[in-house]
Amino acid sequence: MALNHLSLSLQFAPGPETAAHRTALPRHRVARWIRHALAVDAEITVRIVGSEEGQRLNREFRRKDYATNVLTFDYQQQPLAIADLVLCAPVVEREAREQNKTLEEHYAHLLVHGALHAQGWDHETSEDDAREMEAYETAILQELGFADPYGG
Repeated sequence: MALNHLSLSLQFAPGPETAAHRTALPRHRVARWIRHALAVDAEITVRIVGSEEGQRLNREFRRKDYATNVLTFDYQQQPLAIADLVLCAPVVEREAREQNKTLEEHYAHLLVHGALHAQGWDHETSEDDAREMEAYETAILQELGFADPYGG
């Protein structure tokens, strides 16, 4: 299977909340996970942040005053997907623990999820769209060797 081209910038916000996550997110793995979710070539920045930055961005851009696991800022979808994916390290870590997943499994899922959002996929428009997106995420993650992230 030929994968689409990805220009990737991987950033880690300074601080103790993100330092341990560098080991879980080697650049080659992040690129592989995202590339498997791409239907078009892409330029994507992935930024791993702490709780404070995650909460601030979610409050400013979604009007929700808490840190969430992943935020997708998509600027262009065709012919090239251009987006920023912001993942909040403490939230991802807590969710992985609660869902009995490894940090790597959960990051892979959230990066695939964010990459699909960057290409126009949306699970908040309808239940059918949510089921379709979840099924596609599951197929991609299984192709990458991960279990169904939704436990099915």
